[in-house]
Amino acid sequence: MPGSVKLRSIKKFGHENDAYDFSNEGEDDVSLFMSKKDKKKDEPTIRVGFFQLFRFATWREVCMMIFGSVCAMLHGSAQPLMLLVFGMLTDTFIEYDIELNELRDPEKHCFNNTIQWRNLSVELNLELNMTRSCGLLDIEYEMTNFAYYYVGIGSAVFILGYLQISMWVSSAARQIQIIRKLYFSKVMRMEIGWFDCNSVGELNTRMSDDINKINDAIADQVSIFIQRFTTFLCGFLMGFARGWKLTLVIISVSPLIGVGAALMALFVAKLTGRELQAYAKAGAVADEVLSSIRTVAAFGGEKKEVERYDNNLISAQRWGIRKGLIMGFFTGYLWFIIFLCYALAFWYGSSLVIDTEEYTPGTLLQVFFGVLIAALNLGQASPCLEAFASGRGAATTIFETIDREPEIDCLSEAGYKLDRVKGDLEFHNVTFYYPSRPEVKILDQLSLQVKSGETTAFVGPSGAGKSTAVQLIQRFYDPKEGMVTLDGHDIRGLNIQWLRSLIGIVEQEPVLFATTIAENIRYGRPGVSHEDIVKAAKEANAYNFIMDLPQKFDTMVGEGGGQMSGGQKQRIAIARALVRNPRILLLDMATSALDNESEAVVQEALDKVRLGRTTISIAHRLSTIKNADIIVGFEHGRAVERGKHNELLDRKGVYFTLVTLQSQGDKALNQKAQQMAEGAGTDPDSQKSLSRAGSYRASLRASIRQRSRSQLSNVIPESSVPIAGELGPRSYAESYISQETKGKSVLPEDEEEVVEPAPVTRILKYNAPEWPYMVFGSFGAAVNGGVNPVYSLLFSQILATFSMSDPVAQRREINGICLFFVIVGLITFFTQMIQGYSFSKSGELLTRRLRRVGFQAMLGQEIGWFDDHRNSPGALATRLATDASQVQGATGSQIGMIVNSLANIGVAIIISFYFSWKLTLVIICFLPFLALSGGLQAKMLTGFAKQDKQAMEAAGQISGEALSNIRTVAGLGKERKFVEMYEAQLEAPYRAAMKKANVYGACYGFAQCVVFMANSASYRFGGYLVRHEGLHFSLVFRVISAIVTSGTALGRASSYTPDYAKAKISAARFFQLLDRVPKICVYSDKGDKWADFKGNIEFMDCKFTYPSRPDIQVLNGLCVSVKPGQTLAFVGSSGCGKSTSVQLLERFYDPDSGKVRIDGRESTRINVPFLRSKIGIVSQEPILFDCSIAENIRYGDNQRVLSMDDVISAAKKAQLHDFVMSLPEKYDTYVGSQGSQLSRGQKQRIAIARAIIRDPKILLLDEATSALDTESEKTVQEALDKAREGRTCIVIAHRLSTIQNSDIIAVMSRGYVIEKGTHDHLMSLMGAYYKLVTTGAPIS
Repeated sequence: MPGSVKLRSIKKFGHENDAYDFSNEGEDDVSLFMSKKDKKKDEPTIRVGFFQLFRFATWREVCMMIFGSVCAMLHGSAQPLMLLVFGMLTDTFIEYDIELNELRDPEKHCFNNTIQWRNLSVELNLELNMTRSCGLLDIEYEMTNFAYYYVGIGSAVFILGYLQISMWVSSAARQIQIIRKLYFSKVMRMEIGWFDCNSVGELNTRMSDDINKINDAIADQVSIFIQRFTTFLCGFLMGFARGWKLTLVIISVSPLIGVGAALMALFVAKLTGRELQAYAKAGAVADEVLSSIRTVAAFGGEKKEVERYDNNLISAQRWGIRKGLIMGFFTGYLWFIIFLCYALAFWYGSSLVIDTEEYTPGTLLQVFFGVLIAALNLGQASPCLEAFASGRGAATTIFETIDREPEIDCLSEAGYKLDRVKGDLEFHNVTFYYPSRPEVKILDQLSLQVKSGETTAFVGPSGAGKSTAVQLIQRFYDPKEGMVTLDGHDIRGLNIQWLRSLIGIVEQEPVLFATTIAENIRYGRPGVSHEDIVKAAKEANAYNFIMDLPQKFDTMVGEGGGQMSGGQKQRIAIARALVRNPRILLLDMATSALDNESEAVVQEALDKVRLGRTTISIAHRLSTIKNADIIVGFEHGRAVERGKHNELLDRKGVYFTLVTLQSQGDKALNQKAQQMAEGAGTDPDSQKSLSRAGSYRASLRASIRQRSRSQLSNVIPESSVPIAGELGPRSYAESYISQETKGKSVLPEDEEEVVEPAPVTRILKYNAPEWPYMVFGSFGAAVNGGVNPVYSLLFSQILATFSMSDPVAQRREINGICLFFVIVGLITFFTQMIQGYSFSKSGELLTRRLRRVGFQAMLGQEIGWFDDHRNSPGALATRLATDASQVQGATGSQIGMIVNSLANIGVAIIISFYFSWKLTLVIICFLPFLALSGGLQAKMLTGFAKQDKQAMEAAGQISGEALSNIRTVAGLGKERKFVEMYEAQLEAPYRAAMKKANVYGACYGFAQCVVFMANSASYRFGGYLVRHEGLHFSLVFRVISAIVTSGTALGRASSYTPDYAKAKISAARFFQLLDRVPKICVYSDKGDKWADFKGNIEFMDCKFTYPSRPDIQVLNGLCVSVKPGQTLAFVGSSGCGKSTSVQLLERFYDPDSGKVRIDGRESTRINVPFLRSKIGIVSQEPILFDCSIAENIRYGDNQRVLSMDDVISAAKKAQLHDFVMSLPEKYDTYVGSQGSQLSRGQKQRIAIARAIIRDPKILLLDEATSALDTESEKTVQEALDKAREGRTCIVIAHRLSTIQNSDIIAVMSRGYVIEKGTHDHLMSLMGAYYKLVTTGAPIS
């Protein structure tokens, strides 16, 4: 028995240092970033007392919890109770042994049940005080009794353990169900403004994670805490009651342990901080490099960056090794103190037993183990406190939401319902701003009337407040000043559900729910018949396409309606609005997301249904507004004009500018489209691309939009910036894609790629250079493992001394054993240090090596790889940080743990078989159960988290759908329906939790009672062996404690497997990165190089799409060539492929078809570093690195070492030198991260110097001056003109003045060149270029 107790302590310390091992780099990627935010949030927010967590418990739950607590208390007292039995058992064995020893003396014999001298009379024997009894002690009978005690206590423990856990878990399950229901129904009642301030993602996490945290705080943890605390109290009480002297002596040592543990925690925290800080520097380098990967690639800085990263890793590695050493030191110190404590207790205790005879040996054990158990249980009770704290923290936000009263309560019954509704709407001086952005006024004293039965159109630039006005009509928000009235009644006085039931709304991006088409339409009005659904579908022009689907109205529309096209979704949404038979119809850009064909259909549907209803239509296409009864022009939150189409055109106000812009734009686009179509007839490819995009104009819009929402196409003059963004149709293709990507982008997070765990051998191969450290560490670990069974040797040896008859020999023996304890302690101290140091050294070296190799592999990937959202700089930096440190879990300390456990088990079994093979075999039968109980408890700790998550998934889907589409749900008045669906889904998790409570309770009870059962069988059999086979009793103790300790060690080894699995998966992700062969290889020497590089460039029919957006054709057959020394200028609107062509030349990408030729050689055959070394690039927003100006300029050429003179001459050419000399630190001035300390003009000139120092044959200037003011532009332009001399140059510019003297000017549109020639030649053509120059409009 004592052994089992003993081992838990190891488990505790083992866990302790393990916790430090892994938490240093943040368990998960998230915790790194979350922790900072969360800590700030959590500290001030614990405003919920512990007992307030139970505020939703009914009397039934309270009774269950009280009953569970009583069981836990009884269970807690079981271990100290067992010590009483154990003490008596020991005394019995010793009695029996003394009797045997006495009777071995041939002079003595057993007479009348007393031991007497053979040759003396009875009287003389009495005088010599020979009264020791004999022959009465039937050792087998006694042991059988003790075995029954053990079985009794064990059974009680099983039952109590089961009850305590199942009571608490099931009562918690009920409370959690109540909390979930209350929370969700309250959230669904909140006004929309509240949702603007709380992100949906956050609410979803709260519903799952935070409520789970509360669950952890009010379930089994409480009962385990009560149980352990009771054990702690009983253990100490027993110590003091049975022997206060020894108890005080043992307690006097505890401060040493406490101080050691505290110091260890302190140092580890400090060193972890230092290590993270050091790593943060390296991480910053990685982040900086990965986010400016194009610059790094262009200047061939990969190898240099890997070195820079590696140098920063060295200090992190140094701190990590120190941490390992210090942890080894303190673990060793703690073990040393524990062994000293054993020595002291047994030495002092034995003197109390032998010299003063105050204690029996049994009492000594009871006191000693009582105090030990008490201390251990106190230690094990502390993690529960963390669970309580995090539960209280989580409850704060949840309970506050439950207690918050919504400002606009959509489920309340209050408010009037009018008998007749005419449908007149009016805004009276309404001022409004969104609660999430109180500083921006959206509506400013808006006054306007909407007459019943008329169609009113709202037009105006984006952000003018049109949609906001519509939301106020639905009463999603209340105005801050003024009021909105319906038929003269302030809508705040009306019943909300009733008001919303009058309104049908069709939005720009309609939201469908993941059910059938019929159900989606039925959401419009509850209890509507199938005929009505069909009628509404016909009115919405949706009937025909629905009937063409195989399942007709029962077709599932998919998550968010993802299975339907844009036009189909729109029409289902219109049917849903119509089935309500609304008095008021709100159309918020209902057709803007469609291509022309679907638009016509939907528009027809809308015109049908507008009759006789008050209709408000927000639209950007004039075709849809022309026939409105009244048009209202919005600007800056006010209605600035109203009237009919023609009246407003005459006023030349907001409406007029919109109309003129649009018609011009349309004209230009249509001409272009015709030319395209004629050209397309001959080229099947473009034909395909045309039809795919829906309509040409749509796809142009789409690409413009893709590039940047704010840059507009060349046909639109400057004034109209805000509207044009939303003028045209978003192509159907794009809106469909955006929907799909929305759907998809949710997935990849979960389904990263599925990776096979990496083989351990490969991980170890990376660790091979450290084999001496690993051998040393394993040696240390083996010795540490062997120490536990040695402890059982010494412990049983002490018991044996108590039955010796010679006091002097006894004393000598005891002193020897105590000394031996001290020696073992010293050995442990050193081996723990060796183990800690060696494994941390090998682990840190491995981590550093992996990080370096991983970083190098990342920089070697082609640029297209970085476009994938899974490889964003943040994600990659995290992957470097966490994956590498998790791999350490498969080697290093992990090997240490395994060796330790194996040594422990091996030594224990050898000892046991050596001393008594029969007893060992009996106990070994219990080993699987012991290991199982260890494993079960480890599983308990991690809990049934997985199953809980799965059970909650269905409910989570409903809540997620409702919350992310809260506006649609509110508009349809469907809050109650969703609350009901959610509550129905909670049944399953609740039942699962109830079932879990029983399983969990049974497992816990089993794990707790196994030890009792094992002891009962072993001691009973031990008694038999002592009696019949003359086995010495101390060997019984020796074998039992040795095996029981090794059993728990087995359990412990199995509990480390999770880290191990994690490590293998992390390693696999790493190796996947290392094994990936980039499409464009930077590190290889393959490919052509040649000496007389001239810089002759030709693009031959290049077609290209970005790998991350395969649906958008960027280059569509680009043909253009430049001779050495010439300057080529690209002009054109944004998204026409100017910058893309430059990236092809740099070989960031390769064209899908066609060729890029340089000096007559195909670009794909040229050595990449060689090609890039001949090209200098200056881009619009040059990226500088966080180092000095000189270093940034030197970055231009990473192939050779540059002297300061080279730097200065380049700076002079770039007109930079004078400015640098005026700075206090001249060329050593740091530019700050991304060059933030410098102005734009200064950054541009450093970038030019950086390009010049390469002495490139080809110079690429990508809008190099567009971001500057006139003054700096002049200087930079001069620098550029100087730099261009004698080089092939490609310029992309938006200001035509900068390119007039180029040799060739190419005007691009939609990925090919529409005209090219010199400035004069193009002016004489009177084509696109001429138009651009004469109107002076900026291109793009």
